[in-house]
Amino acid sequence: MGEGGEAMSMTTYDLQVNGRRKSVTVDPSTPLLWVLREDLKMTGTKYGCGIGACGACTVHLGGVATRSCVVPIALVGGRSITTIEGMGRDPVGRVVQDAWVEKDVVQCGYCQSGQIMSVVALLKSNRKPTDTNIEESLGGNLCRCGTYVRIREAVKRAAEKLA
Repeated sequence: MGEGGEAMSMTTYDLQVNGRRKSVTVDPSTPLLWVLREDLKMTGTKYGCGIGACGACTVHLGGVATRSCVVPIALVGGRSITTIEGMGRDPVGRVVQDAWVEKDVVQCGYCQSGQIMSVVALLKSNRKPTDTNIEESLGGNLCRCGTYVRIREAVKRAAEKLA
C-alpha cells in the first residue's frame, strides 16, 4: 500500500544497464536510483541528498550525466543506463578511473562514483577541458572531504592520456 492506504501500481520495465538487459517490476514513480540500488543490487551509485543537488547519484542516461535520485523509472524509456559499475568497460571510463588512482583522489570515497560519471561525460564531449569547463561540469558534485584539487588533477591527467 502507498501513503494514505491506496494500492500502488506496479509496472514491469525492461532496462539496458551497463550493456545488459534487466527487467524490474516497480511503481512507476520509483526513482532510478532506488531501482539500481534496491532492485538491481548495484550499490556503486550513492544516495546523497535526494533532490539532485549533490551529484552522488550521477549515472549516464542515454549518454548524458543525470542525477538518478530525481528521475522516476517511468521516464527512463528506452535510454541506456550506465553506472559506475560499467565504467571499467568504457574506454574513457577506464582512463578516468586509472587517473583517479594515479592522483590518489579518493578520501572517504562516497562521492567519487558521481564525480567519475560527471568527468567521463565531460571528457566524452571535450578532450581538452579548461579549468572553467571542469568546474562547470563538476559544479553540482559535492565532496565533503574537499578533494577538489586532486579531482581537477585527475581530470587533467585523464585528458592528457586521452589526447
